[in-house]
Amino acid sequence: MTKDNVEAAPPTTLFLFGAHGDLVKRLLMPALYNLSRDGLLGNGVRIVGVDHNDATDAEFAGKLEAFLREQARSKGAEAPEKALDAKRWARLAKRISYIAGDFLDDSTYQHIKRTIEAHRSGNAVFYLATSPRFFADVVRRLGAAGLLSEEEGFRRVVIEKPFGSDLATAEALNACLLKEMSEKQIYRIDHYLGKETVQNILVSRFSNGLFEAFWNNHYIDHVQITAAETVGVETRGSFYDTTGALRDMVPNHLFQLLAMVAMEPPAAFGADAVRSEKAKVIGAIRPWSRTMALKNSVRGQYVEGKAGRKKLAGYRQEDRVDPTSTTETYVALKVMIDNWRWVGVPFYLRTGKRMSVRDTEIAICFKPAPYAQFRDTEVEKLKPNYLKIQIQPNEGMWFDLQAKRPGPKLEMQNVELGFAYKDFFEMQPSTGYETLIYDCLTGDQTLFQRADNIENGWRAVQPFLDAWREAGEVQEYAAGSDGPAAADDLLARDKREWHSIG
Repeated sequence: MTKDNVEAAPPTTLFLFGAHGDLVKRLLMPALYNLSRDGLLGNGVRIVGVDHNDATDAEFAGKLEAFLREQARSKGAEAPEKALDAKRWARLAKRISYIAGDFLDDSTYQHIKRTIEAHRSGNAVFYLATSPRFFADVVRRLGAAGLLSEEEGFRRVVIEKPFGSDLATAEALNACLLKEMSEKQIYRIDHYLGKETVQNILVSRFSNGLFEAFWNNHYIDHVQITAAETVGVETRGSFYDTTGALRDMVPNHLFQLLAMVAMEPPAAFGADAVRSEKAKVIGAIRPWSRTMALKNSVRGQYVEGKAGRKKLAGYRQEDRVDPTSTTETYVALKVMIDNWRWVGVPFYLRTGKRMSVRDTEIAICFKPAPYAQFRDTEVEKLKPNYLKIQIQPNEGMWFDLQAKRPGPKLEMQNVELGFAYKDFFEMQPSTGYETLIYDCLTGDQTLFQRADNIENGWRAVQPFLDAWREAGEVQEYAAGSDGPAAADDLLARDKREWHSIG
């Protein structure tokens, strides 16, 4: 029986390029195990690792099992469950095999073709969990080998971020992909959209009449979107130093959250309708001049600091980072959406590493109520109401409102109404990739980015990249803090302040 009577994925050969990388073992394989646990991975789904390392089928499956068991023992965030079920894993392991081959060697793709023929279903998904430099080459070789032709079954390609490094490279990659296959075969994945709370944004907005009535510039003062991490760059120093916080997080993760909050109601909840509305919102972001881009952005880089009594190294002391690097590990931006619903409402985005808490949230600030009737009291100004949607770690939604504190004086106190997902629903261990992998296998593109969405995102951030290339200082902030003081100044100029995180 499948979970909640959802049909299991159809017979498919799922090829994991970059099979020995961290993405496969830490996120994709745990997600596949969880799908198997829930009965959503049909018996005809085969998993094939592809990488240059030599390994037998048994050795590859054994390495994955060892990692999953280690994660289960340590109760890590990506662990499939508290203890790996030996029987369940054994059934899944029988469907795992391995191809040793160079991504740039045509013989690798002939081996892939023979594997699909042996599995007989004809359906194949190619998941590129590789370095971005291989995306175009792998797709071209898949096309040249005839592996993207859908004469004998569906063929789909999953592309991980970063999808380009600026507008020009994103356009070039899209052109390459669309030369070899159609848009309906391309799944540009953003794991943030696999999180239940993110998907709940659409349900909450469009199934509750209360929200829609005030979801506009008449009642909303501004919106804040935060993605704060306590970790540093860890083992990703060489990648991160050429990427930075803006490229790594804004045109994908943060803009996708922005689109979910700001999009218009789609005509239907089909993939094309939802993705069209999201693309319109991102396309309506005002293109700043370079002068305005500098004024409306802050770049930060963490230096030595503390988390409790633990000393934290600065970014320039991290492994594989240039000791003179000016790469940002924190970014705060102000963007405006020029459409009827949102004109005049600023959206403030911030993301950073080595911050005080781990917190991904959307804080929607409503315009304050009139307070003339409180003129003769100690209330100088009423605090605004916030609707807070927390994506992680404590998934849920909360609404701040003012209430009178009991007693003879008129004193107000902020109280929260809301819910945490864990209090209302049974939350199975999840990596955030389960829904997305299942959707890839079943052909639902709703939660995946389309070419125009990707390019609109880069078009919106390109002015910041151009301005920073010519000017713009990198502000220091202590590791373990809430970011540079200049980020507070960004909102203070508008007589606003950041909603406290955590």
